Amino acid sequence: MSASIKPARPVSGGDAQFPHARSSRMVFERSRLPVSCARLYVRSMRDTEADLRPILRIDFPPDDRLGRGKIMLLEHIRETGSISAAGRAMDMSYRRAWLLVDALNRMFKEPAVDSQRGGKQGGGAVLTAFGEMLIERFRAMEAKAQAAIADDLDWLDAMRDCNGAPQEEPAGKPF
Repeated sequence: MSASIKPARPVSGGDAQFPHARSSRMVFERSRLPVSCARLYVRSMRDTEADLRPILRIDFPPDDRLGRGKIMLLEHIRETGSISAAGRAMDMSYRRAWLLVDALNRMFKEPAVDSQRGGKQGGGAVLTAFGEMLIERFRAMEAKAQAAIADDLDWLDAMRDCNGAPQEEPAGKPF
């Protein structure tokens, strides 16, 4: 049986609600992922682009969220005319894509997606004018956030350890 890893967890500190609050050093645990997938996962966690970028997510109390995933789904629906095809383009099930669209439509006063059920004509989905505006405004917010903290991102990038060599754990500390 080959060794494999799963997503990282904090070495020390933190709690269930804020697991990375005290420590950014991470270790990997065993999982059922094949080694090749684990390597791919670790590589995907590293920033392969030269520039750092913030990730925008808007939390709507009590528990709704709007982020790049839902916006990307809307963009795929615009391109494909189908919730199912948009979900496939993002490697998600039709049910998951439909639930995200339903959540989007419930979050706001106006729906973002108008869909027709399948049948003789096949069904489909189109963005409403509000859905188009939602994409446009969200992408503008992302650009504003990027511009607003550009100097700080440059500083963080300059302070990164780009050689990627793992630091040795101090002796006597358990995983």
